[in-house]
Amino acid sequence: MVSPNTSLFACRSCRRDFVQALKSLSTPRYPRRRTFTRPSNAPKPQPDIRHIRQNPGLYEQNCVDRNYAAQARNSWRIIELFDVWQKCQSSARQLRERNNVVKKSVAKPQEGDAARQALIEEARRLKAELGEIEQKEEELQDNIQVLALELPNLSSVHTPTGLTPEVLSYINVRTNSSGPSRSQLSHTDIGARLNLLDFSAAATTSGWGWYYLLNGAALLEQALVQYALHTCMQRGWRIVSPPSMVYAHMASACGFQPRDQHGETQIYAIEQSEKDKQKSEEGQSRPQYVMAGTAEIPLAGLKANTVLAEEELPLKVVGVSRSYRAEAGARGVDTKGLYRVHEFTKVEMFAWTLPDTQDADGQGNFATGTQQNSHSERLFQEMVELQKSILQPLGLHCRVLSMPSTDLGASATRKIDIEAFFPSRIEKDDGYGEVTSASICTDYQSRRLNTRMKSKAQGGKLEYVHTLNGTAMAIPRVLAAILENGWDEEKQEVRVPEVLRKWMGGMDAIRKDT
Repeated sequence: MVSPNTSLFACRSCRRDFVQALKSLSTPRYPRRRTFTRPSNAPKPQPDIRHIRQNPGLYEQNCVDRNYAAQARNSWRIIELFDVWQKCQSSARQLRERNNVVKKSVAKPQEGDAARQALIEEARRLKAELGEIEQKEEELQDNIQVLALELPNLSSVHTPTGLTPEVLSYINVRTNSSGPSRSQLSHTDIGARLNLLDFSAAATTSGWGWYYLLNGAALLEQALVQYALHTCMQRGWRIVSPPSMVYAHMASACGFQPRDQHGETQIYAIEQSEKDKQKSEEGQSRPQYVMAGTAEIPLAGLKANTVLAEEELPLKVVGVSRSYRAEAGARGVDTKGLYRVHEFTKVEMFAWTLPDTQDADGQGNFATGTQQNSHSERLFQEMVELQKSILQPLGLHCRVLSMPSTDLGASATRKIDIEAFFPSRIEKDDGYGEVTSASICTDYQSRRLNTRMKSKAQGGKLEYVHTLNGTAMAIPRVLAAILENGWDEEKQEVRVPEVLRKWMGGMDAIRKDT
């Protein structure tokens, strides 16, 4: 039996030296990204730290492949911090054991008042030492969490490595003419001729990167929205009308993390009121808001902190919203017109599906890839085919691309883009420009949003679902492509695709001031 005056360390002096050494252990300090104030009901992110520690080289190479150089060493840093955390855990455990012995001795003293007083003093020292170590443990856990959350999703085995996308297929045949007089007139020039677009007034009202749609262009926007929604709903997608303003931490959980390249910022932050700023200074921070860059963010939040029944999956929703991007002018001369703007209408698909347990490594880790017959892959192909079926009747010539690792967002493991042909962009990217995108995100978003399901195969065990997202219709770009590809120089009009005419009052062509 341990004597009440015997430390679990060699002596009190040795224990004191040990604690001081532990406190002085070099806890690596790494630059931390912006943190967000979270409301009490915010989902608690749960990155798979165990898998990161077990596969540091995999995560390092993944960061290199995806051009996340600043995060390439995060997995190794996590291991360093975890080793220090384990030492703290061991030390804290010994201190608690000794503290329990001392407490029992104080409660039932077997010696005089002097001995009892010495025990009380030791209990105070133990409490202080334990508090310092627990504070260090918390700091280490926070740093590990930050480093883990900065890592992008692991790329799928289907994702090309490098800078060059892989052409998978084409939609519609590209012709040298689409009528008696084909030209390479840009949609901005066509818009000016037919009084469809006004960038000058928008610049006065809102600044560069905004626009007015007028007359037939405004009607065409509404027709494209209705057409995309109708097509998706016919395929079993449920319609949702989401909010456009979200908490900053929700955007971050979905992978909208600025890479700090060229000073670009992805999303608009809402400035806090003076009252909220004052509360922040007083330590009563309010959650920050941002404008959603895509409906993907609020749609993902629809099932945050939710346990889904297996029978509900796959759950597929489609929503239309205004989207806001702060980096509209950051990519060069091809940004003139509607191609890259700050605000636009977008129809977005989002889905939750079963985790691909059959593809896991035995520990529930899915991120290294998806098999052709997996739940995620099947739904992913369904989304891409749906995108094709929306674009094909519009008469647009498009190419379907498997995007390379450097072009993936933080949340995606695999991404397929569809690019339409724009006659005015013939000297830029062979005339092609992105109009849709579809991504598999595996459990990247669900781990950050706490979206799980009860697995029957695992006896009711909770597992993180997989999420997918895809563009059903990016209105300004498709509208611009229709203007350019449907332009008739001789008649000075734009042909309206037949599939849209029922939403445009039967209009077969857009003419000036119509």
